[in-house]
Amino acid sequence: MQVKLHPIYEEHRMAREVASLVKACVHCGFCNATCPTYQDRFDERDGPRGRIYLIKQMLEHGQAGDVTRTHLDRCLTCRACETTCPSGVQYGRIADTGRELLENVTRRPFRERFLRRMVRLIFPYPRRVSALVGLGNIVKPLLPQTLGRQIPVKQTAARKMGKTTSATRKMIVLGGCVQAAVTPKTNDAARRVLSRFDIDLQESVSAGCCGAVDYHLGAQKQGLDFARRNIDAWWPQLEAGAEAIVTTASGCGVLVKDYGEMLKDDESYASKALRVSELTKDLSEVLEAEDLSVFKQFASTARTAVHCPCTLLHGQKLGASLERILKRAGIPLAETTEKHLCCGSAGAYSLLQPDISQRLLTRKLKALSVDEPEQIVTANIGCQLHLGTRSDVPVMHWIELLDSATWNSTSGRR
Repeated sequence: MQVKLHPIYEEHRMAREVASLVKACVHCGFCNATCPTYQDRFDERDGPRGRIYLIKQMLEHGQAGDVTRTHLDRCLTCRACETTCPSGVQYGRIADTGRELLENVTRRPFRERFLRRMVRLIFPYPRRVSALVGLGNIVKPLLPQTLGRQIPVKQTAARKMGKTTSATRKMIVLGGCVQAAVTPKTNDAARRVLSRFDIDLQESVSAGCCGAVDYHLGAQKQGLDFARRNIDAWWPQLEAGAEAIVTTASGCGVLVKDYGEMLKDDESYASKALRVSELTKDLSEVLEAEDLSVFKQFASTARTAVHCPCTLLHGQKLGASLERILKRAGIPLAETTEKHLCCGSAGAYSLLQPDISQRLLTRKLKALSVDEPEQIVTANIGCQLHLGTRSDVPVMHWIELLDSATWNSTSGRR
């Protein structure tokens, strides 16, 4: 697919990059077979191939309208199309940059601008998220049940179990934003589990949101600022010998692993960003290298359905890692179907595109429940909260299962 850039884009670095990436598309349409929004709407413009054409038109005409914006907004950026594509099209990069360019040539209605602005002003900041969730839980009894279920219950402080400061191996953990405010038990559980393997998981208080909220909403400059802040926060720890940066939210992990590419043109950060990306590991990657048989005696006996987030399956290409880990730890797994399809969370997508998001959620919960599981585990905070709004069984981060086994083994309980 060739692109003849409009004169306004001929010297535009991002536009030239997108035009180069678009060339890999051979119009085969295999991507539509696994695209959740195409499968939901059966509109060519709501599939990856159609969206690439819309971006191509924008680059060639120097303008875009409501139709282009509507169909790009409907994209989940789940990247299932990248897993399917035989030509290796980097659709996620095309979509993110296309959105950034689109914001410069079209103006959104006030309601859209306001909602997107509120998302960007609140969700990357844990204190603001915590305040919003706290207020939501106060008024929850007054809300209709369907609306009240959308408000998560903030977790209380996690239990303490020993110190890990004597560990010989040091790793950094990303605190994040929504996860830090709503489910702090996730990182606490990760610390306790990794302490079993002589790993001290450290957190930098000056690090924060990975930048995904802004970056995927067409505000790449602000997203890159978050990336730079995190690199600055982690660099002293890396120089002091930390061997990895561990992410417990796969949505954050896929972006941090991309810092090197995102900041490749920044002379001050390019080399550091590349090093950070190289050292970033999903929590599952760390644990797959360890002997997990230590959990078997005290592992949960509840039948567990595994939800692998798109950011782990398609973004980080670690689709089978969770099931391998839980099987090795002795946890009985329930069968699931349609593992490649998104649950509809996709960061802020569930707020910005609620109708499609809810239909995808219905389909995903059905796929996760075919074998009547007693609980569902996932690897991303957004998916965890989204699934939890309508699931009939508990939804949690998978590390909590290993943490329970760790805790029970020290207390002698099953």
